[in-house]
Amino acid sequence: MARAHAAGTRSRAATIQGMARSVAHPAYARIIAAEPWLRKLVPVLVATFVVVLGIFAWLETIASQSDAMGAMAEEVELVTSLSRGEIIRLIDERGASNIGNPQAFLMSAIPSRLLARDRVIAMTDATGMIKAILPAEAELPNIPIGTEQMAAGELAALSTITQKDGTRAILATARLPAPMGGLAIIAPVNSGLSVWHKRTVSMLTMLGGAILAIMGLGLAYFWQAFRVRQSDAIVDKVRERLDLALNRGRCGLWDWDIARGTIYWSDSMYDMLGLERQAEFMSFGEVNGRVHPEDRDLYALADQLAAERTKTIDHAFRILDAKGEWVWVRARAELIHDEATDTAHLVGIVVDISEQRRTAAENAMADLRLRDAIETIGEAFVLWDADNRLVMCNSKFQDLHDLPSEFIRRGTPYETLKPFLAHFISHARREQTSDEASEAKSYEMLLPEGRWLQVNERRTKDGGYVSVGTDITALKTEEQRFQESERKLTATISDLRRSRMTLETQAEQLSQLAERYLEQKAEAETANHAKSEFLAKMSHELRTPLNAILGFAEIMDAQIYGPLGHPKYKDYSHDISKSGQALLTIIADILDMAELEAGRIRIEKRPIILNKVAEHTIDRLKSEASAKSQRIVANLTAETPLLADQRAIERIVAHLVQNAIKFTPEGGRITVTTREVSGAVNLYVEDNGIGIPKEALAKLGRPFEWVDLDAKKPTEGAGLGLAIARSFAELHGGTLTIRSTEGSGTTVLVRLPIRAGPPLEQAA
Repeated sequence: MARAHAAGTRSRAATIQGMARSVAHPAYARIIAAEPWLRKLVPVLVATFVVVLGIFAWLETIASQSDAMGAMAEEVELVTSLSRGEIIRLIDERGASNIGNPQAFLMSAIPSRLLARDRVIAMTDATGMIKAILPAEAELPNIPIGTEQMAAGELAALSTITQKDGTRAILATARLPAPMGGLAIIAPVNSGLSVWHKRTVSMLTMLGGAILAIMGLGLAYFWQAFRVRQSDAIVDKVRERLDLALNRGRCGLWDWDIARGTIYWSDSMYDMLGLERQAEFMSFGEVNGRVHPEDRDLYALADQLAAERTKTIDHAFRILDAKGEWVWVRARAELIHDEATDTAHLVGIVVDISEQRRTAAENAMADLRLRDAIETIGEAFVLWDADNRLVMCNSKFQDLHDLPSEFIRRGTPYETLKPFLAHFISHARREQTSDEASEAKSYEMLLPEGRWLQVNERRTKDGGYVSVGTDITALKTEEQRFQESERKLTATISDLRRSRMTLETQAEQLSQLAERYLEQKAEAETANHAKSEFLAKMSHELRTPLNAILGFAEIMDAQIYGPLGHPKYKDYSHDISKSGQALLTIIADILDMAELEAGRIRIEKRPIILNKVAEHTIDRLKSEASAKSQRIVANLTAETPLLADQRAIERIVAHLVQNAIKFTPEGGRITVTTREVSGAVNLYVEDNGIGIPKEALAKLGRPFEWVDLDAKKPTEGAGLGLAIARSFAELHGGTLTIRSTEGSGTTVLVRLPIRAGPPLEQAA
């Protein structure tokens, strides 16, 4: 189906013939306008017809079933009457006392044709007991069959019953003369309605076939409508792409109705000229008025087309755009005959060639400039095409080979110029390279007059080659001088070779010295390791007797076993304990330093709060600071848990605070600060002591290094406090930094990372 928006009959990408056909059949537009309602009405009509047909079939089935049941009841009543008549006739013939076996009597009285359709016939006595039944193997339903239920006279009483298997049946009863009581006939409904079932199945089959046919027609209609919509969508997409291609390609479609003198332009033509569409068609005069006067007149072209002297045109001309500028276009069209309207149309495409015109002019100017540039260079230049024909050359090439002017025209074969090029003498090929894309070579030629010419040739991408000849006579003269210099250099190289041998001998001696240095370095490292082992062992050996000395000194100082006598002994024992504690501290530092250097110390990291550890350590050292009238100020703000070894952190804080106490005069102040900074905790220990000289900062922190800051009072201790603190900080992945100003004080910064990475966290 066509698109609804096509009712406006505006076709931008189509030709005038298609538009003329749309205008010539106005009823087509009305059909298109009614198409959406038709698409909605068709399924309603189909559904209504199917529902009506189904209702009619259902009513017909109910009516035919009722008729079948009535016919069946009449048939059973008739069979009952016939059977009763036969039984009465036999009783009259034989006599009431000569009936004999009731089963045999019933079989002889009832014809076999009355047992059709699964009927069951039973005969009872006066008490209602069944005496005979046909067929003999049949079973009666579980219902009473008494004489009171039987009809009097010749009529049969009819009723509907349900059998043991759940199926319905018609029960007909009638009274019999004595000694019999009554006759009962049971006819299953399903057997009686078998013909009705077959007719119903046939009718439903026909109904289903009709419904399927109707639905198939409906589906075919919708499928065809869907395919048409798909085709319309494809046409729209192709039209959009065509319009896009025309706009991008700066093209326009023309449809010139020669007989009517009207011209149809596509939207891309208006866009190309920057014009607004005022009407669907343009008159011949409007178009011709925009064509440049110097270009071919469209009237003459129309006369030729009308006289059919030409069928196709390929014409370039200028046309005026909306800005008043001339646009170069090329029209390519063909004359066709529309049989529907019996008119001739010139249908084709118009391409904007303004850019090509400008490019051609620019290429011509560039070619002229290139020729001027080639002419002004100082080398002989020549360009050959892929067929070895001359493309261009400059006057230097012409003068070099003394070529006549008539031979330097474009397209002259190489064979024609070959006799003039024979005076070249190939002397030496300097370089030659070849690859898949190009082939270049350079060689030197000796001219008859003794001048040298270097020729450089290279293949062009179109298969030709370009050749440039340069006069290198001066270079050749210089080359001779260079050869003389080369001989002198050869002698110099011989002298250098001898010097090289001397240098090799010296290098060998240096290599031997380096080996000796490595051996001595290994010995020094072994001695250093032995020193560490010795210090570690001696520290343990010294600690054992020192612990005994300290213990006895404390016992004597406390006078546990009684007074010592003279009061001086108590002072002596106190001095012994104090000196022993100092010696024990030095030994512990030496032992820690030795174990650190030997790599034996293992830290156990656990989450700790640095503030609590620092506060506990400061409390232990406050008495030592109080002895010098010093004040320790704690500014602890870091509350984030730190993954570290608590004992090592205590040692770091203790060493730094003890150093501050040691180098701060009496009445001084020591400040301990903690602060959390970007994933780490900083520990600051500041004092306002005597400070450290700048030249001494470099060696502080190394084992057994100390600085005598006061000449009158030598520095005490082993000089291991800062070294141990730095080592413990580095074991935690941190750093220790010292900043000091002589006479103002010292600040020590220890930076400890909060977490040292997943492996250490897992170890913790």
